[in-house]
Amino acid sequence: MSTKAGLRPWLSATRCMRRSQLLVLQHRRNVFTSSDQPFPLQSPDDWQLLQDRRIRFKMLIDLFSKHGSNVTRDNAFQPHHQLHRPLAPSEATLSALIAAGAHFGHAKSLLNPNFMPYAYGVRAGITIIDLDSTLPLLRRAANLTRAVVARDGTVVFVGTRPDLRAVVRKAAERIGPQAFHVGERWLPGTLTNKLQLFGSDVAKGQRVTPDLVIFLNPLANIHAIRECAIQHIPTIGIVDSNVDPRVVMYAIPANDESPRAAELIAGVLSIAGREGRVLRDREEQSKELRRSRYMRAQERGTTRYVADSD
Repeated sequence: MSTKAGLRPWLSATRCMRRSQLLVLQHRRNVFTSSDQPFPLQSPDDWQLLQDRRIRFKMLIDLFSKHGSNVTRDNAFQPHHQLHRPLAPSEATLSALIAAGAHFGHAKSLLNPNFMPYAYGVRAGITIIDLDSTLPLLRRAANLTRAVVARDGTVVFVGTRPDLRAVVRKAAERIGPQAFHVGERWLPGTLTNKLQLFGSDVAKGQRVTPDLVIFLNPLANIHAIRECAIQHIPTIGIVDSNVDPRVVMYAIPANDESPRAAELIAGVLSIAGREGRVLRDREEQSKELRRSRYMRAQERGTTRYVADSD
């Protein structure tokens, strides 16, 4: 009995402390939030006090928000941005290539001797690709893609791995009707045996041979590269450290096994193709405007000649 009597004051004090803490938390919640439990307004002074507290709280937010970070989901780097919102050729940087993992090559034992000019060194047995040479070559390939599309040429994106199918599809859709994609399998003889595959009417009446082919995994599509070489079609390819850069006409040394690197490079090339399409549309509009002006001038000259003869 004496033990219980000795614990009663301590228990009662603990209950009082818990109750006071709950009241303080409830009061704070009522002051700063008005959606869950509104502040009890019993007089005009309470209403004035609530308005003053809201104004003070808003002033604090406005004051300290200027000194905080302005990074949001839209302006911060997100892995899916390379697929849906790629960079323009002028915005491509070494930081973007490094973030995509484009500098990782294969093992040192798999290094192709012809890849030595594009190798930066070896780290932990892995060949590191020199991105200082990758960036200008990527921009050169972007200029080529822009020029081909601007001259009404067709572009084909080839990526036959499962993780590259969405990449080539998005890249072709971004350019428009002048671009196509191959995501499943390159059918042998597509270019060298087109009469048998497409028929004589289709092969002669439509443009079956593309003007530029972009390979995201060239080593798995070496037969397609061979067909492009036979038909004298320029090729662009992502070349890793185990691939001979001479297999394609315009090599881009980078990691060909990284989906993010493929998304970055294909996105940059597709944006360049879209810029070329815009240039072509502007040129067609200017030609149409000059043609209409010429026709109007011809009509005015003919009318004036008829009036003079009468």
